[in-house]
Amino acid sequence: MKINKKYEPLLYVFLSALCMSLFISFILVSINTGYNDVFLKTWLRMWSEAFLCALPAAYFFPKGIRKLLKAITFSTEEGRG
Repeated sequence: MKINKKYEPLLYVFLSALCMSLFISFILVSINTGYNDVFLKTWLRMWSEAFLCALPAAYFFPKGIRKLLKAITFSTEEGRG
């Protein structure tokens, strides 16, 4: 199955949020609870919650960050003033 190229930015945001929330929630649940009989249940619950936070963050934060970077950086052709 191929997806139209115009959806690539949205798919990128979705997959980035999915992978980051998976990885970070796994590490944090491992650190906080260890590998016990409720690890998988706890991790899957925390992952779903983390993903719900990560998805809008991955969509909206880069736009603001780009604006901020544009305001505080310069290219070598522009000079510093």
